[in-house]
Amino acid sequence: MTSPQRLPTSLTPLDRARDALLNGVEPVAPVELMLGEALSCVAAEMPPLPAYPPRDIATADGYAFCARDLVGASSYSPLPLSALPLWVEAGEAVPEACDCVLDSDSVDVSGPMPQVLAEAIPGQGVRRAGSDIAAGSLVAEAGRRVLPRDLLLARAAGLARLNVRRPRLRVVNVPGGSLAADLIAESARAAGADAVLSTAAGRDAGSIAAALDDGACDLLLIVGGSGVGRTDAAVTALAARGEVFAHGIALLPGRTSAVGRVGKTPVVVLPGAPDQAFAAWWTLALPVLDRLSDRALRKAVNLPLARKIASHVGIAEIVLLERKQDMWSTLAVGELSLEAIARAEAWLVVSGGSEGFAASAPVDAYMLRE
Repeated sequence: MTSPQRLPTSLTPLDRARDALLNGVEPVAPVELMLGEALSCVAAEMPPLPAYPPRDIATADGYAFCARDLVGASSYSPLPLSALPLWVEAGEAVPEACDCVLDSDSVDVSGPMPQVLAEAIPGQGVRRAGSDIAAGSLVAEAGRRVLPRDLLLARAAGLARLNVRRPRLRVVNVPGGSLAADLIAESARAAGADAVLSTAAGRDAGSIAAALDDGACDLLLIVGGSGVGRTDAAVTALAARGEVFAHGIALLPGRTSAVGRVGKTPVVVLPGAPDQAFAAWWTLALPVLDRLSDRALRKAVNLPLARKIASHVGIAEIVLLERKQDMWSTLAVGELSLEAIARAEAWLVVSGGSEGFAASAPVDAYMLRE
């Protein structure tokens, strides 16, 4: 019978475990994806866009004119025309000699000679060239996630594909932890990864090791089997296939997390409980995914705390927050209920060297809902 996994007598500090995991990790090569596939991925370098619209266009149906030719026209002093003016439909290009569009009520064509019954100003009824998209603009800056509004610009510019970075992420579920594995896989996809979820044939080290196909991914996550119970064997499997940098992280929740490598692929072993997996995902796995995506530094939101946060020295603790009246209200510290995870708008880590934060102290928190 295989001996159960054991934690070391001292836990590895969170920052040391993360640094070991990130060592040698480089951004993946950019790929061109269809617009729908590029959504949520991190943008790579993109060519500048042409102006849109490329020419002045009508914003409503009407007659095209040059505004200076209509000075003084009114219903009391109609301006006679020698010929019927050009009619344009909304969205059509306005003739180069024209700079305004009048609706049909402002032009009388019932008599033998057309008459203009109103003045106009340049740009009236017209959308100027480049007014929607200035020439040289970008769909998205490199290092930023592609959002739905970015796809609007891409489609307007006639683009069918975007240049993005999309790391391949494999999530191996150890039987018994499917709730956490689904959470992690869905979170990875929302962060722009090409995430594939599979389940090991069993909880034994051999079955888990057989599922660790590092050649098919840029980041490998194992969910479950990281504890010290008789059936916990994920870390043993990792050691058999590669290298374990640390097992037992000074992180609450998530103490039994582990980090390592199989070949050149970084590996994070996340506990099977959803709250512990959540903590390890944000503090260990997501920094690796951001490095692979070449994502710009995540922006934190700084607000004062509604009440004090007390923390244990020597272990990093996850805090879940929600925003109330321009202050951070604490939902959970260290122990995270599923309801708190679902309600949370932001999170922060109280470092192992801190006892927490005083009430009204300003703190930086990372948003969970971008």
